[in-house]
Amino acid sequence: MLTQQLVNGLTVGGIYALIALGYTMVYGILKIVNFAHGDVFMMGSFLGLFFTEGLGMPLLVAFPLAAAATAFMGIFIERIAYRPIRVADKLAVLISALGVSTFLQNLAMLIWGTGTHAYNSGIPVITYRFDRLVLSNIQIGVIVLCLILMTVLYLVVNKTKIGIAMRATSESLVSAQLMGINTEKVISFTFGIGSALACIAGVLVGTYYDAVYPTVGYSYGLKAFAAAILGGIGSIPGAMLGGFVIGIVETLGAAYLSAGYRDAFAFGILIIVLIFRPSGILGRKTVDKV
Repeated sequence: MLTQQLVNGLTVGGIYALIALGYTMVYGILKIVNFAHGDVFMMGSFLGLFFTEGLGMPLLVAFPLAAAATAFMGIFIERIAYRPIRVADKLAVLISALGVSTFLQNLAMLIWGTGTHAYNSGIPVITYRFDRLVLSNIQIGVIVLCLILMTVLYLVVNKTKIGIAMRATSESLVSAQLMGINTEKVISFTFGIGSALACIAGVLVGTYYDAVYPTVGYSYGLKAFAAAILGGIGSIPGAMLGGFVIGIVETLGAAYLSAGYRDAFAFGILIIVLIFRPSGILGRKTVDKV
């Protein structure tokens, strides 16, 4: 049923969009791609598991604690892995990001092992039927929470003082510094917010699929990066739109064509869009003067 698959696609797409926001915000500020972001998402998922099962906390308490811990992790990663080489060649930044990604994966394997862990969130699954459409309370919660978080982020970026500083820094780091903006604070805030959103996405994935494993960050990180590119990297609304488009396309493709080519459908739509609009759906065209 088409409506059922659209709902499934919106659920997965909302998760992709939350992760993609971290990619697009960091790129918008520093013009670098944080390839460790997918593994930050994975660590956030495991931190949620640690707080709920390891310490016995209810999910509503574990959620903000895991998000805060992951936000500090993101800020720490920026300070030790990116800040010292920020002015270096982009290749050095890329290598550093890949190094952080490998470190986080191996750290997760060392602590939690290499297997898949059941994610007992403590939330009973309630199913609602509307004719042939079947919805669970988990799906409704994921979609609603994703939309709320995206709205809050959009308001923060466009209506608050720190949001104005973020947009100024995105336009020109040097000009923002000359205007008295503490750009280091802005960069740390950006990494923290992006990492917190990735953690929330990680907990939602664990709750929705009832499973988490150390390499989960690779697949979700890659899809979220594709969503950021599709929407126009550097554009927050673009990352949101790209996430939902990727989620819906891969869900419809898997349902009506072949589940084995699920990833191919997602990246196929990315290639098609970029052929006709290289800057992405909502991305801005830039002209380099020489």
